[in-house]
This record gives sequence, structure tokens and C-alpha cells, in this order.
Amino acid sequence: MPTTTMVRKYGKPVKKTRAERLFAELPKSPTKKMDLPREPQPQPALENMPDKSPVERDRDPPDEVASPPQQPVRQVHDEAYLASYELQPPETNSQHIDEEDGVEEKEEEEEENDESQALQILTWADVCPFGDRIEKIAEASYAEVYRITNERGTSIIKAVRLESPIKPQTKTQERSGLVDEEPHSEDDLRGELRISEWLADVPGFVVYKERFVVRGKAPKALLETHQVFHRKLKRKDPDRLQFYPSPSRYLDDTRFLVVELGDAGVALEDFELESASQLWDIFLHTAIALARAEDLIKLEHRDLHEGNLCIRQARPRKAKTDDGGQCQFGCSGLEITILDYGLSRAQDPDCGPGQAAESSSVAYDLEKDLGIFTSTHAPQCKVYRQMRSFLLKGDRVHLAPNQHHTAYAAGVDGRPLSWEGHHPYTNVLWLAYIYQYLARHFKGDKRELARFRRETKQLLDHLDPEAPRHILSFPSAADVVRFAAEAGWITQDQLMGTDRDRSRLEAADESLDDLGSVAAFSESIIEVRAAEAGAADHLRRSPRKSQITQMADVAK
Repeated sequence: MPTTTMVRKYGKPVKKTRAERLFAELPKSPTKKMDLPREPQPQPALENMPDKSPVERDRDPPDEVASPPQQPVRQVHDEAYLASYELQPPETNSQHIDEEDGVEEKEEEEEENDESQALQILTWADVCPFGDRIEKIAEASYAEVYRITNERGTSIIKAVRLESPIKPQTKTQERSGLVDEEPHSEDDLRGELRISEWLADVPGFVVYKERFVVRGKAPKALLETHQVFHRKLKRKDPDRLQFYPSPSRYLDDTRFLVVELGDAGVALEDFELESASQLWDIFLHTAIALARAEDLIKLEHRDLHEGNLCIRQARPRKAKTDDGGQCQFGCSGLEITILDYGLSRAQDPDCGPGQAAESSSVAYDLEKDLGIFTSTHAPQCKVYRQMRSFLLKGDRVHLAPNQHHTAYAAGVDGRPLSWEGHHPYTNVLWLAYIYQYLARHFKGDKRELARFRRETKQLLDHLDPEAPRHILSFPSAADVVRFAAEAGWITQDQLMGTDRDRSRLEAADESLDDLGSVAAFSESIIEVRAAEAGAADHLRRSPRKSQITQMADVAK
């Protein structure tokens, strides 16, 4: 994978006003957009918005609906600019596309292959030596997820087994119904790694640190945390199968690609929801992060369940001011981090204006494994089917599991189904799922939950994929954020990031007496340990540094 020597900030250089960068008029959806010419829509400035409901009447309900007229949601253009820092102008204003592009692409591919071969090879003892703490915290798409802690800080690692041998199952493992996750080639993982680097500087997405090849047998600590994790899951779901091989089966030649990431906190599925401010902040933080990523790299996450959304107490809680305002965002002190891009779709932010989107996009082909859509083992399986149903039918009709047995069935355009296109409505489906999860798992005062439901009723009407047909859906996460801004739940300063940046600067100032721990947030804690042990003479350095690390460097 080619390294990037400059830090890419999220957003795009534009010459629009501050308010126009924030939002533009909303497009039409829930049906898939057809390639038809559209009349340009006026772009209202956020500051001049009249005091009215965030939902407007712009269409009468269909004649066949007997219910009273509904208020369809307003819609936004795909190019809406939601909350971005101002950037320095690019070094070049255009990209020349000619016959040399094919040669350049081939050279870049060769560089990526060379870099893959040059990854430092470590052992599990280097990754989690005696004295360090390792804890298995999740199982993501094709990967096991661990948290590693030592005196230098905390990191999350994703371990993906590469094509390599392991011990056969024992008779006990065979009787228990153990299903081994298939190994993967490095090519299978290239797309997820590219998306990780594209999102490295976008708030709300995990910080990418390093990657290594780890080879050899597992230490005792790795086996113990694997067993503890699966005993915990068995208590929650006795019928759950174990998909990942026990570390006791690793051989000397068993290889893993290990990706080191910044610590993101606690998975939503393990987080105690105790106040309405937590509900507001988790949902709105998630929507804003997705909206920014939609704008920057046309991201669809496609797997945003409670295990892939992490929560961290970044700042102390603060009481909501009783000034009569509608702002609900930012009181809990929580921040979210979105993980796992194994099923995601995105497009290279450096794609030139004349370059085809297909050639610059990364998308996992979900048609390779229809079991994703036929499975009913977890609540999120329904969202997978809703996504595929939308691609097949172009509407919100949910097709049952037995209607997903034909791979590459004809889509709404009559051509074989493809997951390469950009359909941001899938992000809305996952936001609807997160909303319902938050409401169902709230452990606080029931009166707070009832008030939250009342205040967000219109929002849920337009999120809900099972809403009546005459109620319009949000086309994208950007539209959800616009709705929240028009309702007054988020301020313009919060969307532009000024409040968050001020808080981060204050947090960095408080931590300047411990610069090592600040830097550890974005620097590898594994490569330092390996280097100290003499295992790494030429470790590859991460091409990116977070803004907090740069603050620490300046303070030195």
C-alpha cells in the first residue's frame, strides 16, 4: 500500500460561504436515484433559516393512502459539506489523465506489493510480552480484536489469519461444532487497509497506527483471553458457535496480519446507557461521522452494529443549560469511534475529475457470501437483508431470508447486483438500527427515555425503513445531520468542529506533563517494545500522525 507523507485533513477545499459548506438543499430518496437531469435547487444559508419545524410539507400523500397528509423530510444534495476544517489549497488544481495513467497505476501496484513483502515479521511474544496485558474484546469481519496495554499506552489490534497452516481440530472441538474462519490473502485485506488510511484524520473513525505480520505459536496469555471471551459469549448466547480457531492450534508457520489501531474505548454492546444525554451524543456523533465520511470518500460502512461502535468518556459531563434552547448535543462528554471496514465501500479522495469512480473505489463484494443475508442469528442480520433488498428493488421493501439465495440477481436496473455503487441510504439503515439499539438498552430513568422518544419522534419516522410508504426517508447520513441542525439539536459551531477542537486543545494542555502517553494515542506501542527487545532493526514507520501527537512534539 503506498504511504502518504502528508497529513490529509477531512473535508474538501471550497470557496462557498461557511453556511453553504455546512448544508445544501436535500435530494430525493428513499428510492434509488436515476441518472436524470435535475433542476438546480437554491442553497439556503443556515444563519438565515426561519424559525419553523425542521420538516416541511412539500408533497401531498398518495391518493391510495387514507391517513392525513404527512410532512415529508426535506432532502439534501449529495455534495453537502457538513463540518469540515478549512484546508490549504491543493498543490495542483487539476489532474492530467492520459495514456501514462495505466503505467503509473501499475507502478503503484508494484510498490504496494513490495511494501507488503517488507512488513516487519514479529512473534506473538513481541506483540504481547510478559508483563503486558492482552484482552480479546470482539470478533469483527474476518478478524479477532484485542486490546493491548503496557506502560506506553493502549492499542487495539485486529488479527487476520493469512493463508498458512494450523493444527487440525481435536475430537472435542469437532463435537462442539467449531467452524473455522477461512484464512485470507493479503489482497483480500487491501481494501480495508486503504479505507483505514483514508479515514485516519476524520473524527469519529479509528486512528490507524501500524501493521505487522505476526508468526508462530501463541503465548499463554493469548489462549487465556480467548477462552474467557468465548465463555462470556456462551453465557449470553448458548447457541453461538465459535468461528475462530483456538490459539492452542497455532503452529510455528501460522501467520497473521496484525493491524494496530488507537484505543477506541468500550464497545457499545458493553457500555451502560444511563442518561438521555448519552443517547443524544452517541446517535448524533455517529451521524456526523458518517456524514463527513460520505462527503470525503463516499463511504458506506455496511456493518455498523453495536460491536463496531466504541464509546469513550473523553471529557467530564456537563449539565444542560436551561436557557430555553433546543441544543441537545455535547453534554455527556462522550466520543464515539467507528471500527471495522471489512464490508465497507469507499472511494479514493484523491480520485481525479476524469477518473472513473469504479476504478478508484473499494467495495467488498457481499454476493460472495449470501449467508450474510440468510442468517438470523443476530438482530443486525435484518439490516444486511434491508441493504440488499434496497439494491434489488430500489425501495424499502424488506425481502425475507429465503429470497436471498441467488447471487448476482438482477437489480433494479436489470443488471447483475453490484456492491460497487454508492448508495448512502445504507448508512441511514444502520443509523436506524443504532437508534433502536440505544432505546432498547437504556438503563436510566424511564421518564428520560420517554422524553427522548417524544422529542425524536419525527426523526424516527424518517429513519424507520418500515414506515408507511407516504413518509419519505432520509437519503443519507448527511440528511439526518441537516434535520438535527434545523431542529436546533446541534449548533453551527459544533458542526464546524470549533467546540471539539477547543476541548482537544485543552485536553492536550492538561497532558503535556506526560507527553509519552499523549503520543501513544497515535504511535505504535508494539514496535517500540519490539525494538527494545531487539526484534526490529528496521520497523516501518507510520505515515500519519494525529494532531494530538503533533501538539506533543511542538511542546517538547
